Amino acid sequence: MTAPYLLDNVHKSIFPDVELALSEPDGLLAVGGDLSIKRLTSAYQKGIFPWYSEGQPILWWSPDPRMVLKPNEIKVSRSLAKTIRKNKFKVTLDQNFKEVISNCSKPRLEKGTEQSETWILDEMVEAYVNLHEAGYAHSIECWQDNKLVGGLYGVAIGNVFFGESMFSRVSDASKVAFVFLSHQLEQWGFELIDCQVYTSHLESLGAYMIPRKQFISFLENYAVDNAANNKWQIDADLSDIVITKIKNKPNMGNTT
Repeated sequence: MTAPYLLDNVHKSIFPDVELALSEPDGLLAVGGDLSIKRLTSAYQKGIFPWYSEGQPILWWSPDPRMVLKPNEIKVSRSLAKTIRKNKFKVTLDQNFKEVISNCSKPRLEKGTEQSETWILDEMVEAYVNLHEAGYAHSIECWQDNKLVGGLYGVAIGNVFFGESMFSRVSDASKVAFVFLSHQLEQWGFELIDCQVYTSHLESLGAYMIPRKQFISFLENYAVDNAANNKWQIDADLSDIVITKIKNKPNMGNTT
């Protein structure tokens, strides 16, 4: 038997070895199962995530290579640094997860993140809201004039944050949210942000590709603890920390 492997609804923590995933389409490993909390957390811990469209069964992926970012290696362009220093946005954590994932399911405006259809179906929204309420999924919100204008969400397992999707209704809003998230995760001792697959948007922020074997090795070291987290709150001094690092860090604020 070869990939994609058929999952059942009984053994929710069991997945095939990711090295058995197809190379075309890249990373397709399994089909079926469900979107229960146990299934999803087990999948992320093994380097697997669900991604499928309307009318398809649940498809599970582990692409090779994998796009990642270490929180302390976030890159900030000169123009983005200027936006952050102007304090145009207020950034929060876990203040409106449902609204963030709802916005992520809609077409996006920011360059490099356009989409014509959504893979965040109603059942996906419900599953990740359940993950959020259980303490595994978290949102980062970007506000302007008390309106939600950007943000992203993902899943935290151990010291790894698995990014899922982001959106912007105002230029640079999702980038600002991602920069603040990276620095907050660095403050909390997180080792890696999983960006899943390549996009120019994420590359501009410092994300890069690594072999799947290396990614799985990271997970074996840093995604060991599968305990749920409490609701996240942003550190009161994080804005000052971000601005200071923009000024002092060699790889920040020096590109167009």
